Amino acid sequence: MCILDHCGICSLMCNQMAIKSVHARQIFDSRGNPTIEVDLVTDKGQFLLQLERIFPLRSLGLFRAAVPSGASTGVHEALELRDGTPGYMGKGVLKAVDNVNSQIAPALLNSNLPVTDQTAIDKLMLTLDGTANKGKLGANAILGVSLAVCKAGAAEKAQQSRGTGHIRPIEYAMVQATVKKIIGKGVPLYRYIASLAGNTDVVLPVPSFNVINGGSHAGNKLAMQEFMIMPTGAGSFTEAMKIGVEVYHNLKAVIKAKYGLDACNVGDEGGFAPNIQDNMEGLELLRVAIEKAGYTGKVKIAMDSAASEFHKEGKYDLDFKNPNSPPSTWISSDALGDVYKKMINNYPIVSIEDPFDQDDWGAWSKLTSEVSLQIVGDDLTVTNPIRVQKAIEQKACNCLLLKVNQIGSVTESIQACKLAQSAGWGVMVSHRSGETEDNFIADLVVGLRTGQIKTGAPCRSERLSKYNQLLRIEEDLGANAKYAGEHFRRP
Repeated sequence: MCILDHCGICSLMCNQMAIKSVHARQIFDSRGNPTIEVDLVTDKGQFLLQLERIFPLRSLGLFRAAVPSGASTGVHEALELRDGTPGYMGKGVLKAVDNVNSQIAPALLNSNLPVTDQTAIDKLMLTLDGTANKGKLGANAILGVSLAVCKAGAAEKAQQSRGTGHIRPIEYAMVQATVKKIIGKGVPLYRYIASLAGNTDVVLPVPSFNVINGGSHAGNKLAMQEFMIMPTGAGSFTEAMKIGVEVYHNLKAVIKAKYGLDACNVGDEGGFAPNIQDNMEGLELLRVAIEKAGYTGKVKIAMDSAASEFHKEGKYDLDFKNPNSPPSTWISSDALGDVYKKMINNYPIVSIEDPFDQDDWGAWSKLTSEVSLQIVGDDLTVTNPIRVQKAIEQKACNCLLLKVNQIGSVTESIQACKLAQSAGWGVMVSHRSGETEDNFIADLVVGLRTGQIKTGAPCRSERLSKYNQLLRIEEDLGANAKYAGEHFRRP
């Protein structure tokens, strides 16, 4: 008899992969704050875990996901459930962990839903929560499970498409290699996500490297939060990484020469945080660094103002980190719009995110109608199809910033993306400032073929985990790899 038959692997491989266990725990993000991690094991995975006494197969049956967290969060985002107790300054997530272990896990196990039914599983969790903002279970609890389910679904998709048949008798020593051959290689996660979104083609994105940090991400005086470089002129993602890294290191040298070594400290997302206040000065630093690296014309500039952070009493305070900032210096929406137009006229800016407060709809619509570049909605739209639809109707922006934890499930994230794309918008997939080593969004951006991603500077491992995964995907695609380049808005 075939050893695999004796072990029950052959018959097991022919079955749908059901969820056998879901377990959440508290871990820590890149800012040292608690966040939630979820382990999901399927029935086939459970069988492999039993074999672990003989074969090191654990990674083949366990699917793990960790949830990020933002610093500048929109008031319309789904609720990130925190404990609010003295421990960890109120930021513990043990309530969310318990909600996964005591409520979501039993519901999923009792449902007998196949792990490939992402939509039904996400719907089950939304029904179990029963609130508009996921305030009962927590968006962080729901998302952790949703991400793990998606990863497991990709593995099952591979098994269904691969087929097993009868495995001829083999030597006992070959069992591990055979099991790995059958199970270990699966449909890539980016291909599975593409299938969930109805896409047959995939695209490597233009990275938007956040190389100067300000706003709520840094302890300097800069009001605007992110100053980014986009290697739109690169011929591949690999070349884009080379360009980004070289500009980043040239920028460090420029900052050090002008302000001193201590100005090379970094913010939450790995970008430099020189203690400057003039936002135009930040743009000039980028221009000089790009020029010194030899990439003028190949690299464009993007910004995230995160203007809700410095919106006060209907005006905008570009010195908001100063507690004694005089109200007489605060400016109107129109005046801030003029600031942006001056920036656009003087620098190769192709994208501005959150130029105004999340509820300053009139200012958004006005600027979008007056400029030709990409205007990105983040706090405005919060990856929520309802907010996206309102923005479409009011012509408030022309690009969605897609953050999975803003809405709290894979299914809803895909819905928001498809809605934005159907309106002719661009879509930029994004990390959060509080990140983990989970690289899910790298596969997400390729599968959804949005053409652009921002996930911090080309340094710090929680940022590079995404960029490195994109390098692997490009290698996996080989000659079929397509880089969005100059067409990043509509690849």
